[in-house]
Amino acid sequence: MAVISISNVVKKYKDFVALNGVNLEIKQGECLGLLGPNGAGKTTLIRMITGSSPLTEGEVSVGGMDIKTSERQIKALIGIVPQLDNLDPDLNVIGNLLTFSRYFNIPHKEAKKRSTEVLQLVGLENRPKSNLGELSGGMKRRLMIARGLINRPRILILDEPTVGLDPQAKHLVWHKLRELRNSGVTLVLCTQVMEEAAELADRVAIMDKGSIICLAPPAELVVQNVGRTVWEIEPEDGHREPIIKALEQRRVEFDEGPGKITTYHVNDADAFKGLAIATGKLKQRPATLEDVFLKLTGRALIE
Repeated sequence: MAVISISNVVKKYKDFVALNGVNLEIKQGECLGLLGPNGAGKTTLIRMITGSSPLTEGEVSVGGMDIKTSERQIKALIGIVPQLDNLDPDLNVIGNLLTFSRYFNIPHKEAKKRSTEVLQLVGLENRPKSNLGELSGGMKRRLMIARGLINRPRILILDEPTVGLDPQAKHLVWHKLRELRNSGVTLVLCTQVMEEAAELADRVAIMDKGSIICLAPPAELVVQNVGRTVWEIEPEDGHREPIIKALEQRRVEFDEGPGKITTYHVNDADAFKGLAIATGKLKQRPATLEDVFLKLTGRALIE
């Protein structure tokens, strides 16, 4: 059953179209990974779901309620973990949670009970009175997740939840997010970390230029778009253009990147026979979600 339903959503800012007819259903208890380059429309879509910005056209329902008529009730169903740390440095750990609980009119006694519960959930049960300066980066991210859960949301929206974390802290946050999903919380994960999306998401939606250009489980996206493995060619000086021309003639699907040419849906090295590729300059590796992302959205930097 869909807990979030988005139908033909358009968002315009004067002449700029930020969302162009987006359709999406997010199931109860799944983790949806939302990927896309800067300016693709991810943040705008989240703002539509949370009622932070009005729709230009289309319909959004959350928990069976229309965002146009039930914004307050919908906001009570949603927890948000922003990318940037906006914890209050003047308050200790539990103080941050208790203060935030006031936005939801949670009685103080109940807020203390919930604070204890969410701190235990994220592994900070021994840190209620710690000052923020005593916490590591990973602990602060987990505290922000705890804060996002204080209203017991059915839906948790996460924006780059492991940005800047070391590998140990990152994997601990991933573990906590899996536990939340397994408990029935719906996760909407906005991330630029392809490994994160591949690890956590049940399905991945890739956005570009205000539209969802593909939607499927991560492994399916990889196989469908680039194959199970990719071949990388590092052309020597003067050989790049002849190699590209030969690949085009042989109808080999490829993508040009800085220094490398990446080929897709090639089963073995026979496709490269007769090309001027020096030994060691042709490498095969497993295909990844990042290959799909770069193929579909391009390699050019968007500032």
